[in-house]
Formats: sequence, structure tokens, C-alpha cells
Amino acid sequence: MTLEIVQYGEDVLHRKGETVTRFDSELKSLFENMVETCIEAEGIGLASQQIGKALMFCVVDLRGCEPDFEYTLDGTSPPLDLFNPIGMCNPKVTAIDSAKTTYEEGCLSFPDIRGDVDRPDWIRCEYQDIEGNAHAIECNGLFGRCIQHEVDHLNGILFTDRMKKKVIKVIQLAINHLKAKTVTRLSK
Repeated sequence: MTLEIVQYGEDVLHRKGETVTRFDSELKSLFENMVETCIEAEGIGLASQQIGKALMFCVVDLRGCEPDFEYTLDGTSPPLDLFNPIGMCNPKVTAIDSAKTTYEEGCLSFPDIRGDVDRPDWIRCEYQDIEGNAHAIECNGLFGRCIQHEVDHLNGILFTDRMKKKVIKVIQLAINHLKAKTVTRLSK
């Protein structure tokens, strides 16, 4: 079932998620619905805040993307299609000593708004899957950037919060318009 994606201007996007403690059929259903929503929206990741739930849960789905990144999952390098899409519960990201890279990011909660964001190139993400099993991914490039973007959402941080002032200045009018549109829709 496709879910409605929350737009900028809704408070839930700024809320830190509650820890996932139940690894049950409800979580599996949430995972499946979020993956379907992500695919329908042509995204590569979706955080629970973006569907109105403040949980420490997100999905990442890089199937079909050009693999311009390196990764290991639990110390091995299985084919991406074997473990994507990923349901990440309670993820914790740490930067691995590497240079920062700048890349133009978008967000499903900010339709048609994009801007450059600086992030560490290499990261390590420790998380639990939807069955509660612990995993660790080390990755760079688009994979690392996507995980960082989604985990930021889980902590109430938006990609616009990571942009430099000169980048925000260029897109501020579009951001203001989106927020006004969202507030108007919510007040009806």
C-alpha cells in the first residue's frame, strides 16, 4: 500500500524518532509499504518521519542505481540485489576518516527542491534489520549519502539544515512557498 509522503511544513519532520523495540508483522508491513511508497515516488530512501511516524526506522533502496560506490555488509560484499531494499531500525552513523564530498541532494518531502550538501564520503552504519538482527554497513558515494540523509531524518534533521547559507539563499523562496502550501493544506 502506498503511503502519503509528508511535505515540508509538517512538525513530524523535525521530531526525533522513538526507538524501534518490536520486530513484528506490523514492522514488516510498514517496511513493505514504505518500500512501495519509495518506488512509486522514484526515491532511493524514505524515513518514517516522511510518512508521519516519528520512529527510528527508514528504508534504503538502491536497486537500479548505477553502483558508483563501494560497500561492505557485515565485512563482506554481497551483490546489492541480495540485501536491497534495506529496512534500518535504530541506525547509528559514524564517519570514517575521509574527505567530505559535495553533492546536489533532493528529498521526497521537498518536491522539486534540490541543493548542494557536504557530507563525509565514507561512513559506517550500525543498525538492526526488521527481524532485530544487528548489521554494519561501511560505504561511500551515493550509498553513504543516502544513509546519512535518511538517518538525519530520524533525528529530526533535514537536508536543508546541512546546506550552506549561500545554497539556502538560492532556494529559500521555493522552501517558503512549499511551507506555506503545506500549512494551508493542513489548516483545511
